[in-house]
Amino acid sequence: MKSDDLSDSHADFSHFEALDIRVGTVLKAQFFEKARKPAIQLWIDFGELGIKQSSAQITDLYSPEKLIGTPIVAVVNFPPKRIAGFVSECLVLGALGRDSAAVVLLRPDTPVEPGSRIA
Repeated sequence: MKSDDLSDSHADFSHFEALDIRVGTVLKAQFFEKARKPAIQLWIDFGELGIKQSSAQITDLYSPEKLIGTPIVAVVNFPPKRIAGFVSECLVLGALGRDSAAVVLLRPDTPVEPGSRIA
């Protein structure tokens, strides 16, 4: 679905409640050399949930070294997914612009503790 398409389907609030969306802080990041599409491997601190890893296709706007210490928003309760031998344990969230395929990371504009829930 394109970003400008309107959907006729609706989710009820229980679908949102089923998602565990949290703020984390990037501790480590490196280019994911084995990925088919350009990606960055991330190790993210989610406070009491611990450190989770993720593969994110965010290379258009971000470099690994600039991501260290960055707060991000991710879904942390999807099942792990193996990507080119790497286990991705959470889904980092981002927005797509109308005129670009580049992913812009979602993140809080005020500091919050790692592991804070999105409500």
